[in-house]
Amino acid sequence: MTISRPPARWTFMEGKEVYMEGVSHYILFSLAGTTYAVPSGLVQQMDMVGQITPVPNAPPSVEGVIFLRGQVIPVVNLRVRFGFPRVPYDLKTRLIVIRQDGRSVGLIVDTAREFVTIPDEAIQPPPEGITDLSGRYLSGIARLDNRLVLILDGHDVIDPASMKAIA
Repeated sequence: MTISRPPARWTFMEGKEVYMEGVSHYILFSLAGTTYAVPSGLVQQMDMVGQITPVPNAPPSVEGVIFLRGQVIPVVNLRVRFGFPRVPYDLKTRLIVIRQDGRSVGLIVDTAREFVTIPDEAIQPPPEGITDLSGRYLSGIARLDNRLVLILDGHDVIDPASMKAIA
């Protein structure tokens, strides 16, 4: 299994933009007590959850659509998508809008608070035992300080065919 990473690895060090080989940048968020990461190159916007318009006959994980920057964007509740129970939104709940394969999708998460750089050697492929289950959404697992971080595969998370399959 290959681990997908964003191609650009630019960062700021001492006020200068520097290319760093062997590292990737991620936005960390939490969901049901677990820390996840999404490559920062996929993230278009991160904001509080606003007005979502429900869509009839949508898969259970699709909360509806939002209108953002002149686009209608579907909104997916990642708790429901990953099989966790729904919880009411609060002030910490965030909407992370990602763009992958020409599609923009909003992801509702419990909290999103960190931008981190993870060395490539800290990222391992998901264990074979979980790749047929929830692991299909993962491109890798990293150890960051004292916690495990599950790195999302943006393509599989927002794939419309797999959303219908779990409905």
